[in-house]
Amino acid sequence: MSTTSHTTPVAPGAPMPHRKIIRSWVIPISQRSTAIALLLSAIDFCLFGLGLTAIIWTPWILAKIALGVVTGFVIGRLFILGHDACHQSFTPNRRLNTWLGRLLFMPSLTPYSLWAVGHNVVHHGYTNLKGFDFVWLPRTLEEFQALPRWRRQLERIYRSGVGPGLYYLIDMWWKRMYFPSKKQMPTRRAEFIWDGVLVTAMAVVWVAGMAWAADATGQSFWTLFITGFLIPIMFWKSMMGFVVYVHHTHTEVAWYQDKTSWAAAQPFVSTTVHLTFGRWWGSLLHNIMEHTAHHVDMSVPLYRLKQAQKKLETMLPGRIVIQRFSWRWYFDTARRCKLYDFDRLCWTDFRGRQTSQPLELPPTATAPESAS
Repeated sequence: MSTTSHTTPVAPGAPMPHRKIIRSWVIPISQRSTAIALLLSAIDFCLFGLGLTAIIWTPWILAKIALGVVTGFVIGRLFILGHDACHQSFTPNRRLNTWLGRLLFMPSLTPYSLWAVGHNVVHHGYTNLKGFDFVWLPRTLEEFQALPRWRRQLERIYRSGVGPGLYYLIDMWWKRMYFPSKKQMPTRRAEFIWDGVLVTAMAVVWVAGMAWAADATGQSFWTLFITGFLIPIMFWKSMMGFVVYVHHTHTEVAWYQDKTSWAAAQPFVSTTVHLTFGRWWGSLLHNIMEHTAHHVDMSVPLYRLKQAQKKLETMLPGRIVIQRFSWRWYFDTARRCKLYDFDRLCWTDFRGRQTSQPLELPPTATAPESAS
């Protein structure tokens, strides 16, 4: 490829450039700043503390519930910062990133080391590859029909559009991050245990704080437990389940069952969705929806993602899935994306009926082979 082609937009019919070339477009944007990272962390921790304080002191139950939701959203913001730290993209200092990540993950009760393995290694290393990436992995019709009846019902709830929080709570957090079984995590490390102990201690201190506040202010413990702990945690889990779902579930996004076709599809670009919102929502979510740039180069800090995403969309016109968010689109996607036909590369409903246009295999791909 000529030097000119490295710096000018890639024509729609031209071959996709090598990942190193694509990354070279965003590397100049990837400068990390300790000052920005610490400022963002301080702001969100203050918002978290203010949210809990407001829940305790407001006398109105509806206000407590609303503040519980807002606090859950702030937990999501803290998690996004921790997610960057876990990728070593938050500050230039690796040790600071590690300890900031653990601290930022605590309000969401996320064990740092287990998240790092499941997300950084598995999800980013093998995005949308069956047998490796497990995040919102769609089942085939045959796999779905082989499930016990109760599990088929659970799958229907997960993919109904209203079940992402339940999915994240059970299939992601409980099974894979909170003291996972040997079946779920065959590798056993001391840090896995200690990170589980750390978030458990966080939960105990949090609930004990609500109990102390209830006694000190003459309120019901259960009122503060529900509005000051349970609602924030459950809203956060719903928020996280939703975000991960829309990042990689779209009728124009494929899942693959063999490494050859998966690699040829340039998955770091083709298996992610750039979901766009109104003017402020992207910033409120710390730009985490600029997701293609994040998968192209995990070292791009969140406070540079918007610039990186714009650069990629300029250089790769028509290659990136860009979706304007609406609830109509979201629930239509949930209606259509139930199961997956890995041979035809299309989504189906729970009866196996095609609900999306089959996608073409990449030109260099061979016939599918099992990747597991």
